[in-house]
Amino acid sequence: MLRRTVEELSTGSDSDYSNSWISWFLSSKGNEYFCEVEEDYILDRFNLTGLNTEVANYSQALDLITDNLDDEIQDELRGSLDVQARLLYGLIHARWIVTARGLAKMLEKYKKADFGRCPRVLCQSQPLLPVGLTDIPYEKSVKLYCARCEDIYSPKSSRHGSIDGAYFGTSFPHLLFLVYPHLIPPKSGPPDVSAASGSTSTSGGREEGGKRVAGRRAREEVDVGVAEGVGEGASTAAAAMKADRYRPKIFGFHVHEIAKLQRWQEAVRDKQVVKLEEIDV
Repeated sequence: MLRRTVEELSTGSDSDYSNSWISWFLSSKGNEYFCEVEEDYILDRFNLTGLNTEVANYSQALDLITDNLDDEIQDELRGSLDVQARLLYGLIHARWIVTARGLAKMLEKYKKADFGRCPRVLCQSQPLLPVGLTDIPYEKSVKLYCARCEDIYSPKSSRHGSIDGAYFGTSFPHLLFLVYPHLIPPKSGPPDVSAASGSTSTSGGREEGGKRVAGRRAREEVDVGVAEGVGEGASTAAAAMKADRYRPKIFGFHVHEIAKLQRWQEAVRDKQVVKLEEIDV
């Protein structure tokens, strides 16, 4: 399905190639998430190690990206080569954005909220970052990661939703925050739970306020679970359990501090699930 969508978006006339291929690609609708990969990075074959086994017609696709393609190539092959060029540029892009210069370019887009903002009210319009759920192309589309609630969302635009997640990789957003730790936002939640819930300042009031916030959080997680394909007839507790937690990783390894925090969060969630099961019964 994802492969067919990419091929459908790869149409273009001969006039589209009057400028450089990369300029045309970045200016095409739906490619606003991508940043420009520096030509020096692309021309360094060391940076492209292993991509020749993942992309068909690798040499010609690379020539198309770098505007070195022979003009005598048959027109009927240009469409298929463009699909391979998109794939190759996307995989190069995933490697580029985890370099120092690539992170700096994506940081500019992040500060302008080019990837959108978190829809949750408590996240206070936190800018999002693109992330892939796998580094293997044609498996999962790109998702948007919120550093406040630590959850992922699907892009609103269908054009953006058809972008392959492998073009951004699984490590980018978390590596960005490790390089720029001052950008890590505070976790979602009101500054004063008792004030937000309207309860008194007594310990009982704080506990009640905490229950309300926990319940609201649980309902939000259930909504995410239903969106992921949980049946409407399923119980609330079952829906909560099927809502998978997103686990930030860098090159396959869990981020230590986040992993520690998630263990605590999951313990709180498990307690809430027990309460939901009692309600369902």
